[in-house]
Amino acid sequence: MMYTLLVLWNVDLTLVDVARVTRAAYAEAFAKVADRPLVHLPQMAGRSESEVFFEALALNGADMSGAAERLLEPFSIELAKAMQVRGGDLSTHGQLMPGAADALQAIQGLDKAVQSVLTGSSKPNAMLKLTAFNLDRFVDLEVGGFGTEAYPRGTLLQVTKQRASEKYGADFDDDSTVYIADSPRDVEAAQIGGARSIAVASGRATAAELQAAGPTAVLPDLTDTQALLRAVLAPPTASRAS
Repeated sequence: MMYTLLVLWNVDLTLVDVARVTRAAYAEAFAKVADRPLVHLPQMAGRSESEVFFEALALNGADMSGAAERLLEPFSIELAKAMQVRGGDLSTHGQLMPGAADALQAIQGLDKAVQSVLTGSSKPNAMLKLTAFNLDRFVDLEVGGFGTEAYPRGTLLQVTKQRASEKYGADFDDDSTVYIADSPRDVEAAQIGGARSIAVASGRATAAELQAAGPTAVLPDLTDTQALLRAVLAPPTASRAS
C-alpha cells in the first residue's frame, strides 16, 4: 500500500491526562538525582522531559555547577522507573481525553494513513501512557519522536517525517503531515518542522491563544470526530484558522 498521510499526535493533554501520576514520578526521580525535593514543577505543556528537568533544577535552587547535562541521563532512567512503578495508577488516577479513542480509530480507518506520536515524553513513558488506555494499537511508535532525543521539537518533527517516509516508502511532506496537539509551542513546532497543525483546546491554552499561534485549524476537543476528519483531510491550500 502506498501511504499518503502521516498524522502525528501529542500525548499529554491531547490524548490522555495523567498529570497527577506524572508529577509524582517527576518528584521522586528529581529528588533522587538532584538530592533535594521538587517543590516547584515547571510548566510542561509543549515541552520535553529534558527541558522540564533543566528548568526544575533552576526553579528549585539546585546549583549543579555545570553538572546538569550529566544528570539528565540518570534522571531519565529514574523517571522511567518511577513511571513504570505507577503504571497501574495511570488509568485510575488519570483519564482518557474526551473523544481521543474515537479520533484515533477514525483516522486509522482512513485509506493510506499512518499514525504516530511527537511528544515530550520518552518512548517508554509514552508507551506506558498510551497502553494504559489501550491507545498504543493505533500508533506506530517505531517512527515516533520523543522528548529524550537531542532535537528541538520542530527539528524532531522533521526527523519523525523522515523515519516514517523511510519505513513506509512514502514522501511525507509539509502538506501530507499533520500534527495534532494542544499548545502554542506545538503549533510553532509544526511550522518549523513542516506540517499542518490541528490545535485542540484540551490543554492549558485557550482556543484564542491557540488561534493566535497560527495553526491550520482549532478544535475545542476531540469529541466531534467528523470535524477532526475534515481538518485532517482539508486541502493543503485551505486557509489557516482565523
